[in-house]
Amino acid sequence: MNRRMLLWWGVGLLALATVLGAVVVFAYPATPGFDRWWNDTIAGARADWMVDFALALNWVGGGWVAILGVPLLAILVLVIARRWRGALFAALCFAASAAGVQLLKQLFGRARPDDMLVVSDYGSFPSGHTANAATIALVLWVLFPRVWVAIVGAAWVLAMALSRTFLSVHWATDTLGGALVGAGVVLVLAAWLLPWVQRNRVAVEAPIG
Repeated sequence: MNRRMLLWWGVGLLALATVLGAVVVFAYPATPGFDRWWNDTIAGARADWMVDFALALNWVGGGWVAILGVPLLAILVLVIARRWRGALFAALCFAASAAGVQLLKQLFGRARPDDMLVVSDYGSFPSGHTANAATIALVLWVLFPRVWVAIVGAAWVLAMALSRTFLSVHWATDTLGGALVGAGVVLVLAAWLLPWVQRNRVAVEAPIG
């Protein structure tokens, strides 16, 4: 995918996330029917293993683990692999994604479900956990464009999104919005920085002699 396509896709995903937030918050006097249906369905079918799974991802995908632990680990691995430009790219993506999520949370101020099982911060839309998962998945795909990386990344994002609804801490559309924000930020930054990042990869992989 060339830089222009990356930019258009990234901007499109961010615009779609913003429009989605505006629709679910301002266009409906109450929570949209799909969100209420999904929340009620999950609550009725919730099993202990679902809650345990969701609580584990809640810890991995939020708080200091998601804000510092996971990003720093990813950056450290890239630095060790002598992919310092990739490490800087990842750091910028993590920071921009977190900023984008907080901006939309403050803009929309959507109320969370009443029956949530964990305490969370202000604003339900978009899901920060899901945005962070999408950011990680897209950063890895941009740096290591392999089919298996894309499949694992998509599974990770889906698992995180489902876990947020298992805990009733987000509406389903919140998780979609989070995925759009996380992916959109990475694609926009990739359109700007990818040639620079790839020069580092070429230099590392070039044979010596």
